[in-house]
Amino acid sequence: MKILVTGGAGFIGSAVVRAAIKAGHSVMNIDCLTYAGNKANNADVAGHKGYSFAQVDICDAGALARVFETYAPEAVIHLAAESHVDRSIDGPDVFIQTNIAGTVNLLQLSKAHEISKFVHVSTDEVYGDLGPHDPPFHPGTAYDPHSPYAASKAASDHMARAWHRTYGLPVVVTNCSNNYGPYQYPEKLIPVTLIKALAGEPIPIYGAGDNIRDWLYVDDHASALLAAAERGVPGQTYCIGASREQTNLNLARKICRILDAKRPRASGAYADLIRFVTDRPGHDRRYAIDSSKIETELGWRPQTGFENGLSKTVDWYLANQDWWQPLIDAGAAARQGQAAGKG
Repeated sequence: MKILVTGGAGFIGSAVVRAAIKAGHSVMNIDCLTYAGNKANNADVAGHKGYSFAQVDICDAGALARVFETYAPEAVIHLAAESHVDRSIDGPDVFIQTNIAGTVNLLQLSKAHEISKFVHVSTDEVYGDLGPHDPPFHPGTAYDPHSPYAASKAASDHMARAWHRTYGLPVVVTNCSNNYGPYQYPEKLIPVTLIKALAGEPIPIYGAGDNIRDWLYVDDHASALLAAAERGVPGQTYCIGASREQTNLNLARKICRILDAKRPRASGAYADLIRFVTDRPGHDRRYAIDSSKIETELGWRPQTGFENGLSKTVDWYLANQDWWQPLIDAGAAARQGQAAGKG
């Protein structure tokens, strides 16, 4: 297929681009290259005959229209979004514009150009959080978003489903768990832990570190999204996860143990650097995903074990300091999301 990938210079988007090219599809990658977008993430495919790139903001309907007219995509995989919860706490406006208004622009143009499949990529955060013994999120779980980010993604999910129901646009919605792997912008938990540890700086853990997330290796997510584009049933929702629940504290300790083995400190263990810091406002307690629907109906299953994926991720960050160091120097790991209660 000719696939339009939005946000394809980001962490998950670039993995989707690489997977689509490898699978034999042609890809038009559009990304407005905000702080988290990086053309270097696409270096592996930049010279491929089936790959093209345009710097386009999905909030710019005119620029988007020109892309649809010139490229004539058959399918859209929509990942472009503001995605960091902490940033949404400090500045929700850009999340509303990009995640809701930008999505509507894409839906309208996809309808006008009779796209054969629109994969709307969302998050498990739209479902709120779970108690310690609650069953995992599934496609029928009621929405209960708790952050401006989650609320903006919930709204965009509803828009996508409305365009399917009202206009017949062949929309598939996916909701995934936390991703990890190479090229993740260093504001998220795993790269922050890695980079702080390597610098010998305090490793910040929110609250008591007992918040639980379900971790999915990014290449497994990319293969699931391609399955949704190729075989997903319009009007259906697929939850994507790997059933790898970890507390944030346990995850940080695992990373520290891997670093102890691969690049030991001069003295002491990396876990000695862990420090508990003031919790994020409204921090959800637990996420977990039931992936049985996409496994049964589309034949997708995660291929990367958590320990193996985490080790590969550490190896990538150890080998690619030239990718992440300039981002750190520009303030990428500075904490956001402490604005609650101010003003």
